[in-house]
Order: sequence, then structure tokens, then C-alpha cells
Amino acid sequence: MNVAMDIKERKKQLLDRLEKSGYIATRFVRQAMENVPREDFLPEELRSSAYEDRPLSIGLGQTISAPHMNAMMCSGLKLEGATPLKVLEIGTGSGYHAALCAEVLKLSGTGGHVYTIERIEVLAQEAKDKLEKAGYKDLVTVIVSDGTLGHPAEAPYDRILVTAAAPRVPRALVNQLAEGGIMLIPVGEKSGHQTLCEVSKSGGKAAQKDVCGVVFVPLIGEDGFSK
Repeated sequence: MNVAMDIKERKKQLLDRLEKSGYIATRFVRQAMENVPREDFLPEELRSSAYEDRPLSIGLGQTISAPHMNAMMCSGLKLEGATPLKVLEIGTGSGYHAALCAEVLKLSGTGGHVYTIERIEVLAQEAKDKLEKAGYKDLVTVIVSDGTLGHPAEAPYDRILVTAAAPRVPRALVNQLAEGGIMLIPVGEKSGHQTLCEVSKSGGKAAQKDVCGVVFVPLIGEDGFSK
């Protein structure tokens, strides 16, 4: 079996397991994960590990999430809708999760745009290059900034996805969440217990509920952890 076929088969096996386990909740998330090549968002030496269900290092102390977490968060954001969605991602990393979100918006016919913030300029540029190469130039905007402050210029956002653990839900992100919006954010200790939380907004008030235990790198910034 050649390398390309081997990767294709491992990808199918992984996605089958994630779908059977309930991490992949919709056909659009499944199709997006089939369409977006995770290996293209990894360092060359880790491409062969793309379809192992574990986080992988992308350098500078950052990681790409395990595929089951990508699947669960994409499903939990409920990106399939009747009207275009404006999505804000905090923590671009490799750019893979932004690509998945954009692909779901495209496949489902929802439409919209993904704004993704990365505080590390080198990673932001690498992710931008990968996203453009993968065909998402018009669907994803990469911003270098402090993600804990959000991106007021394009607020409010229908969906907010945070891919690093915060000590609390940053106030700016709550303020920038649209009425009826959904935010998924890991909250907890810098290197200890963390919980993935779902924040929703109705009547101008935010409600928060716990989803599950998780392990993420810390969210660094003015309303997050210090370096």
C-alpha cells in the first residue's frame, strides 16, 4: 500500500470511529473532516501521524487538537443554519480547525465567514499560508492579536470557538457573542483541571453549562493567563 492510500485508509477508520462514538454529530461535520486534509496543517515530520486521535505539537509550545475534539467542537457549534454565520475562533494554531468550520459553512449552504485570532505572529502567518493553499482565502481571515479581547471590529459573532483554556470566560467574548449565539470555551487551571463550557446568550444574558473535561494549552492574554 502506498503512503497516500495508507493515509486515506487511516483517515476513514478514524472518522468511522468518531462517528460511531458520537463525536461527529452531523453529516456536514463528517464530510468536512473528509475534505480537509489534516496532514497539510502539520509539520512535515508529523504528517504520518495526522489520523492518530491525539493532539500534536505544531511548535512554539502550541498544539493541534486531537481529531475527536475537533469533531466534538464543530458539532457543538451547530454551524449548519438557515442564515450566514459569523464565526470567531480564538487560537488559530495550525489553521486546521478554522478550515473545518469554513468547510462546514460551505457544505451546509449556511455561508458566512470565519475570523480567527492568533497571538503568535509566526504561527499566524504559517496558518494563513496553509489556509490559502487549501482554498479558504475567501472564507477565513487570520488576525494577529490578543484573543482574550476578541475582535470588536466584526462583532457580534454568531459562534465563538476558543481553542485554549482560560481561567474564566473573557468578558469581551461574552459581549461580542450575538443574541442567540453559542460559544465553546475550555475553562480551568493553567495546567490542571479544565472543563469545556458552552456559553449561550438570550435576552442579553449569558448562560454557561459544562460539557466535559478537557486538556488544552493556556489562553494567554490580558483577560487570560500571563505568560
